[in-house]
Amino acid sequence: MRNALEGITVIAVEQAVAAPYASCRLADAGARVIKVERPDGDFARSYDKLVNGLSAYFVWLNRGKESICLDLTIEEDRAVLDAMIAEADVFIQNLKPGSITKLGFGSAELRKRFPDLITCDISGFGDGGTLSNLKAYDLIVQAETGLCAITGTSHGPARVGVSVCDIAAGMTALNAILQALLLRQCTGKGTSIQISLFDAIADWMNVPVLQFDYSAYQTARAGVNHPSLAPYGAYRCADGKDVILSVQNDREWINFCTQFLKRPELIRQPGLADNMERIGNRAALDEIVNNHFSQISSEQAMRGLGAAGVAYGRLNQIEDVSKHPHLRRIPVSTPAGEVRVIAPGAIFPEEEEVDEFRSVPACGADSERLRNEFRKGRVAG
Repeated sequence: MRNALEGITVIAVEQAVAAPYASCRLADAGARVIKVERPDGDFARSYDKLVNGLSAYFVWLNRGKESICLDLTIEEDRAVLDAMIAEADVFIQNLKPGSITKLGFGSAELRKRFPDLITCDISGFGDGGTLSNLKAYDLIVQAETGLCAITGTSHGPARVGVSVCDIAAGMTALNAILQALLLRQCTGKGTSIQISLFDAIADWMNVPVLQFDYSAYQTARAGVNHPSLAPYGAYRCADGKDVILSVQNDREWINFCTQFLKRPELIRQPGLADNMERIGNRAALDEIVNNHFSQISSEQAMRGLGAAGVAYGRLNQIEDVSKHPHLRRIPVSTPAGEVRVIAPGAIFPEEEEVDEFRSVPACGADSERLRNEFRKGRVAG
């Protein structure tokens, strides 16, 4: 669907991860995305310099965009942004709550002036409430939503290893913007959208919260084991490699006991007969399973689990993932040369495979051209 959004113009006053994620996917789908950066650039450009001197975060999230640097405290630059928004279909921003309104570009005012405009405001905790003024850093939101409390081991909580709250908010924003574009086709009217990192990841926390609300069940931190299913986790083999296995239902439990462990007596053994019993007796069950794994190699374990119809996988390191046979990559041009990034998840089999996505812009690469374009647009208007 590379050209699905051709003809759609998106103005993004954005930084960091959440808003750039949404606008990058819109650009991938063919939208014209103009990234508005502060004079010294999106601070995500400086998160690291590990990709040919560029930030991995920035390379990942900013392909296919035009970059203009504007100082929105200056009237002339605000006029440029105003002219761009006047011709836009979508306006995205993720500045600190209240900042964009003080600059004269609050969603309520923009929607009055441009009824067909879709506005999307992304923040950490929304525009109201006691925490709305907190900075929207991913780890803070992971902690506030309880995600850290159920992540880690019995020794303590942990952060999910990627910026999952930012990504969830970006995905939620993308979904909402696409819905709003479809609605506009029917009504001719735009929509105001508010997305917060807290709301986006709180939705993902439904299972542990529902379990607690209705049964007082406390989700335990389980490391690389599953908190609600057993056996489901990583087990060390005789060759020192870890294999992940997953038993999801009674049929798989029976196959696991009879075909893999060769211990059919365990199937209805008290304390192991159903999943809730196994969760309550995880330590005893893991001792049995670990003992079996410790006597076979990882290759033997995976062959045996496959033959028993039990799901399995390897506990890979990043270097393993980098060479993974299923990993799809795409070439992207950057100011530092071509980079091969991991491809977006969606595949459209009926379309030709995309040879190359649009490039990652240098900071302010399009400033002069865009200033001229929208200055002319104002004169013509």
